[in-house]
Amino acid sequence: MGSSQSPSSPAFNVMVVAQSGRLSYEAALFAASLREMSPGFRGRLFVATPQAGPKWSGDPSVRDDALLDLYERLGAELLPFESHHFGEYYPYGNKIEALAALPEGEPFVFFDTDTLITGDLDAVPFDFDRPSASMRREGTWPKIELYGPGYEEIWGSLYERFGLDFASSQDTSWPREYWKRYLYFNAGFFFYRCPRVFGQRFLEYALSIRDDPPEPLVCQTLDPWLDQVALPLVIHSLGGGRQTLPDGLLDGAVSCHYRLFPLLYARESDRVVEVLEDVTAPNRVKKVLKGYEPMKRMIFQGRGAKVRALFDQAELPRREQAIRNRIKDNGFWMR
Repeated sequence: MGSSQSPSSPAFNVMVVAQSGRLSYEAALFAASLREMSPGFRGRLFVATPQAGPKWSGDPSVRDDALLDLYERLGAELLPFESHHFGEYYPYGNKIEALAALPEGEPFVFFDTDTLITGDLDAVPFDFDRPSASMRREGTWPKIELYGPGYEEIWGSLYERFGLDFASSQDTSWPREYWKRYLYFNAGFFFYRCPRVFGQRFLEYALSIRDDPPEPLVCQTLDPWLDQVALPLVIHSLGGGRQTLPDGLLDGAVSCHYRLFPLLYARESDRVVEVLEDVTAPNRVKKVLKGYEPMKRMIFQGRGAKVRALFDQAELPRREQAIRNRIKDNGFWMR
């Protein structure tokens, strides 16, 4: 499908963050899906990779020659960056630190590597002046403790910390002390007009929360939620918010944040499975992705189809844990 954007609309960069192992193969699949499903994409695709240093016990960079060759053939540019603040103990911080390596002043969209592009990304009407992020989320943070601070006090303390207007961030169609009232995203994608501005603020807020959490956070764990705690504060501070994109595009017709292959086959649409199998069919892609065991077994040896047969996709268990348990009970779980 060609792009439906006008030639005058801005091109933008796309970034995923990969390191050796699973993420490096997911990044290759992401690149293959972007090239196949959005052939008119006019921006640059960056695979950001952390470099060896004191924050890593080993070398996290992507060094597999077959993968590096495939990245190049798919038009993905390797983007090395240094881990100064997070690294191995909190790899979710990679997405924060990698932003500093992107071209300054150029609009960007970040995606987690475990994302499949399923439509024309150039046709998504991004408003890069009004950042947002994925609304495909659950109320994972904070966890409210009996007799402890509630949502209002916890989130309020964070907005106060950074001098932000708390009231204007709230969705008043939901009652107080219900998690959806408060600005919260999945960090599987986000976008803005400048990666340096966004990344510097993301880093500032995340380090402040990590190193000196406000008192109402005393009962809360920040691992692995730190990025998703800081993200809504960053977005609100930069004039963004909920759903500055039309519904049904990202996390819908144009992208799928599948997370793990057994979950993809269990619960995503027939269209997503069809795209996955189409974009991995070319031999140059298949022969590389077979190097990662879950892709080899799930996509190319038919285990994914067996997982899919365990579920009625129109009547899925409500809880993800129940989906995982059924897959595990049948011996098909992989990650």
